[in-house]
Order: sequence, then structure tokens, then C-alpha cells
Amino acid sequence: MNIAAAAPLIRFTSLSVIAVLSLLSPVNAQMPQLPGTTNQPQPIDPNDPNNLRPTAQNNSLLSLEGGERLMKEASQAVSAQNYPLAAKKLQESRQVFNQLSNFYQELNASFTGIDNRVSDSQRKKALETAQKRDEATYQLALVHRAQNQPELAVPLLIQIIRSQNPTRDLGKKAYQQLFELGFVDTPYPRQGSSSSPSTQK
Repeated sequence: MNIAAAAPLIRFTSLSVIAVLSLLSPVNAQMPQLPGTTNQPQPIDPNDPNNLRPTAQNNSLLSLEGGERLMKEASQAVSAQNYPLAAKKLQESRQVFNQLSNFYQELNASFTGIDNRVSDSQRKKALETAQKRDEATYQLALVHRAQNQPELAVPLLIQIIRSQNPTRDLGKKAYQQLFELGFVDTPYPRQGSSSSPSTQK
């Protein structure tokens, strides 16, 4: 082929290649960066389950502070005589404290014999949150009593006695509630007795 005749064809081909490349460049700009290549930092999504950064516990519902916040809201609802709302908040706080206590017990068991310092710390937290759970349960039983719902209060009071032991303060209060409701007919502790049966001669 004559070079002079082929020159327009060469120019056309070069222009075509440039046009195709110009069309591809925006697409390439939108393609994700491969791992290991430099890229602009992306904003962190706090709802991303892969984001494992620690969060402030007092902002989380699953925390001691979160459960106490629910109990405070319940107390405010009782003051306003909004017993359904108070019962709802107490039930939620009870669930939070119970879940926390179970988690801490699992951690305690996992670290037993491995690191006693960690194990003891988790055991104390399990006991603390269990105590808070029983306190929320007791308040919930009182709310049920205020709503004239003894059938809902009695099982909660029995749970407290089983968890706390009848000799502890909250256990005694729970039993007294059962006595006032007429569910039991024997007072405890016995009138005029300051010692437990196990210490009597």
C-alpha cells in the first residue's frame, strides 16, 4: 500500500484509540482500589459489624449504666403513676442486667485456671449485675402489686428469694411481700428472733 494513501487511515486509527481511551478513563476512575494500593481514607460506619473499635459503655444499652438508666426512667414513671411504662422499663432493665450477669459468668468460667485476676474481676461483675437484676425484679413486683396483679408479682418474688437467699435483706423483703399478699402464712424472720436457725442452740 502507498504510504501517502495509508496516512489518513493511520490518523483515523490513532484518533479512534484516543477516543476509546477517553471513554474508558471515567470507568477506570470508579473502579475500587485493589488491596495494598493507596486510597483515600473512607468514613467509618458505626453500624458496621466489622468495626471492632471499643465504644463508650455508658452510651450502650448493654451496660451497667444502660440498665441503671432504664431503672431511673422507671422510677420517674412510677412518680407519674404511669405503671405500664414503669413495668416496661423495669422489665427491660431486668433483661439487661440478667444478660450482663450471664456474660460475665461465662467469662469468669473461661478464665478460671488461666488468669485468676481476670476470672475474679468477671466474677465480681457477675455478682454486681445479678444484684442489680434482683433489685429491678423487686421493683417490678411492686409495680405489679400497685396494678393489682399479684399473679405477676408472686413468681418474681419467688425468683428473688431463690437468687438472694431468704437470709439476705432483699430476700427478706421479697418474702414479706409474699406474706402481705397472702401467698404464704408463716412470717419470716420469726417475731422476737434475731438469730438464724443455724445459729440457735
